[in-house]
Amino acid sequence: MNKVLKFIGYSIVTILAGLGLLIIIIGDKDIPREQLKTKYAKSPSTFIPVMGMQVHYRDEGNKEDTTPLLLIHGTSSSLNTWDSLVKLMPSHKRIIRLDMPAFGLTGPSPENKYTYRFYSDFLNAFLNELEVKQCIIAGNSLGGGIAWHFALDYPQKVAKLILIDASGYPKKNEKGSLGFKIAQIPVINNLLLFVTPKSLIQKSIEGVYFNKSLIQEATITRYHELLLCEGNRSAALSLFKHPFDQNTAWIKTIKTPTLILWGREDGLISVGNTKLFNQDIQNSKVVVLDNVGHVPNEEAPQAVAD
Repeated sequence: MNKVLKFIGYSIVTILAGLGLLIIIIGDKDIPREQLKTKYAKSPSTFIPVMGMQVHYRDEGNKEDTTPLLLIHGTSSSLNTWDSLVKLMPSHKRIIRLDMPAFGLTGPSPENKYTYRFYSDFLNAFLNELEVKQCIIAGNSLGGGIAWHFALDYPQKVAKLILIDASGYPKKNEKGSLGFKIAQIPVINNLLLFVTPKSLIQKSIEGVYFNKSLIQEATITRYHELLLCEGNRSAALSLFKHPFDQNTAWIKTIKTPTLILWGREDGLISVGNTKLFNQDIQNSKVVVLDNVGHVPNEEAPQAVAD
């Protein structure tokens, strides 16, 4: 028995040593936030203190517009997901976009704990800092879930709501993204804190786009580098380990005029969700874009802008 226990012990030590060596050889180090700011926080980027964080945001367009468009990105994304869209928007609109807590150059919240209520309170504080009393809020993926929760938590702050391939209903056999799948596997997902190859990010983006020829090397690099921004991997893993409590029944209480915008070929959140949102939100309209995946704002910015 003692020999068996010793063998098991030696095996465990050998495996751990092998993993440690593997991490040393192919591991990805965090990138200092200040270093990434020089690349991704060029004008018109700026930072503002909110709830213990230096929040990275861009405030563009007509500053006289009293009901600006607020753009909320999805999981492991950043304000850059809206780059092409913003360029196509009319000049009379004021457009505000930001790196949400846990992501981009904003990075983790001080507690590194995230819920829909946390994000609602954060957005309220952020808008108060900018002295924005009311906005049109648009969100993609997780950002869509954050947007409709904010519309319920702070209805006086939301004039209109735009849901772009938004979270809200239980998944129904969607194929998903490789990176997201690995991040949801217990124990193994902890390795992502040390080993996050660029090839994994590329595969994940390919699972999000329908037209993969539109994926640029610069896009893959940006997603990869911002994920490696110090603290971001730990924050992202916290989100995957503690999925948000989501009460789908609340969607039926949304009174805000809502545009439901979707890519027909979305493999992460099925286009069938458009019917559910449309049924549950009385004052809503659906637009489905053909040959488009999970991030229409990146893959079909002109159609989204229209």
